[in-house]
Amino acid sequence: MNASYDNSAAVAVLPPVSGGRLQDKSLRTWLARSDLGLEPEKQEWLAQITAVLGLPYPEEGLAALRMWGQTGDRPTVWIAGADPVYLEPRLDHLRLHALPRAAMPPADLRALFNHLQATLSDDKRFGFARLGSCGYLRSTSPIATAAMPAYVVDKQVPTDFLPQGDDSATFRNLLSEIEMSLHDHDVNQRRVAAGQQPVNGLWLWGGGLAPARQSRPQPPLFSDDPLLLGYWDSANAVARLWPGSIADCIEATAAGFVAVTPEHQGDSAFLEDCLGQLRAALREKRIGRLNSKLLD
Repeated sequence: MNASYDNSAAVAVLPPVSGGRLQDKSLRTWLARSDLGLEPEKQEWLAQITAVLGLPYPEEGLAALRMWGQTGDRPTVWIAGADPVYLEPRLDHLRLHALPRAAMPPADLRALFNHLQATLSDDKRFGFARLGSCGYLRSTSPIATAAMPAYVVDKQVPTDFLPQGDDSATFRNLLSEIEMSLHDHDVNQRRVAAGQQPVNGLWLWGGGLAPARQSRPQPPLFSDDPLLLGYWDSANAVARLWPGSIADCIEATAAGFVAVTPEHQGDSAFLEDCLGQLRAALREKRIGRLNSKLLD
């Protein structure tokens, strides 16, 4: 068992607490006595959770793990994530906007990826595919990609996160071809007419092969995040979809767990329910220790 793995501890990823969302004074006082802090920069969630639990972080293949979490099967080819983004032109640079999954109708995403497949995969080296609300790039040979998903780069200058070196030329050329292919697509014309951000690029990240399945002790996971689900599946560990509340997570396990609340659950009442249930579980010794990450 991992030396830092505590089977009485709970790890919870919760909605944002800033901006006056937390109204309950007793919960604010409770949090003030904790070592809760604001992360100075956005980070990838699997990296943070594995660091807390003392678990190994994948050396490659994050996008393949995400696909694994969506399908339940280990991908056997080289895969990169292809997240739809809006690249906002500024005076002397671009700013990347990650487009939330809920903001992309499946029909629009399907049309864009079908278009890319038809226009950019003639030589069969590359293939584009949509799976649910996620996009993917398949390549017959590995290429350099960004390391982090689009939500980590959101509202930042994307060039700061691009791969460097001679082996990044294919990546940069492909990005340019994707941007040109998407520029005048009907979906983007409709989105702009409706006052929405167009999908004028894809963020290619996490390229590689999925790791081999390897049994490893991990606390039960409760999450809808496909990357986390794929990581847990690759370790033959228990993973379930978000059951609806922190209380449901506590009831479903006799020891520690990892709970990641859905990204669309952001209202103050939901946040206060989660914190109240965690506080009660600590008082009742249902869990021995809490490591909480609050989105911002």
